[in-house]
Amino acid sequence: MHSLLERIKAGTLWDFHGGIHPADNKLQSSQSPVVDAGLPPRLIIPLRQHAGPAGDLLVQVGDKVKKGQPLTRYAKGRVVPVHASTSGTITEIGNHTVAHPSGLGDLCVMLTPDGEDEWGERNGKADYWNLERGELLERIQQAGVAGLGGAVFPTHSKLDGRGQLTEILIVNGLECEPYITTDDRLMQQYADEIMDGIRVLKHLLKPKLTLIGVEDNKPEAIEQLTRHATDEDVLVKTVPTKYPSGGAKQTIELLTGRQVPKGGRAVDIGIMVLNVATVFAIKRAIIDGEPLIERIVTLTGDSFKKPGNAWVRLGTPVRWLLQRFELQPEAEQRVIMGGPMMGFTLPHAMVPVVKATNCLLAPTQAELPAPGPEQPCIRCSACAD
Repeated sequence: MHSLLERIKAGTLWDFHGGIHPADNKLQSSQSPVVDAGLPPRLIIPLRQHAGPAGDLLVQVGDKVKKGQPLTRYAKGRVVPVHASTSGTITEIGNHTVAHPSGLGDLCVMLTPDGEDEWGERNGKADYWNLERGELLERIQQAGVAGLGGAVFPTHSKLDGRGQLTEILIVNGLECEPYITTDDRLMQQYADEIMDGIRVLKHLLKPKLTLIGVEDNKPEAIEQLTRHATDEDVLVKTVPTKYPSGGAKQTIELLTGRQVPKGGRAVDIGIMVLNVATVFAIKRAIIDGEPLIERIVTLTGDSFKKPGNAWVRLGTPVRWLLQRFELQPEAEQRVIMGGPMMGFTLPHAMVPVVKATNCLLAPTQAELPAPGPEQPCIRCSACAD
């Protein structure tokens, strides 16, 4: 491991087999600052927004809640709570369509905002270095932090790492999916807070080296991160743009040359990978005492009059968001949650934004034609190649 660390510090980069170079379509949304989406008249908050079981309800219809107040309990294992995205009244608890390719429903809390947006109790710890490992992990769990890169695996559980040591911490800012620029804008505008989050993780994990990976099509983000990454053991690593470089296993191979064993996890080879937005959420959870109640969402595609990025409260109905950002729909308009490679078409627009929602893509038919009918495999091997 020592010789590997020396090679990384010397500037060595590796590559992974395969990969493609689709048009990235990022300039449409990456050039303007992140705006506040605002407060919708109604929030639909699913109880389960992470990979794992939902927590038990803490509220009932008629309850008044404050912004950031937990709506469900957390428990041992992979249970993380959800929180009120603003202050208001619980008006309904029941099944509602959620963000899933199946179009099925799940239990949700309907919250009507009171317009005050009043915070509940926040207990931030700017002196996090005085906290024990167990308390840090519990605070991350209490804040409802789950992986914001797409997998939404409970972060406290991932950081626990089976008790294994972390030699290298990788902060993943590669964001290789076409159209999506949430991480790009986050790195451009909040590089100082991302570094604070990295310092929390350094205290928790004690890695020998921290790498921030960014693709070379994000020069402004690279500039901001480099300016704020003043710690000697934190390196900003620029890699060539190629899909799917943002996949955790590909990121590890690009930055370290190591491969995760089949059936294993990164922690088995002493590496921890966290998405840059997750690191930001950890900073807000520990230092500011704020739970995960909003995230940046890219709104893009040729059907939007003004594509860009916005801070969106979890539970915001997609329909309200589309109207707010001046969608100009064509006949049979598709709205894709996620990017064109890994996203899925929403069954309707009254689906709520959740922790995994990084993009709402509204393409025209000319921009992104619907796939043709599926045909028999001719074993050309193009997909595998």
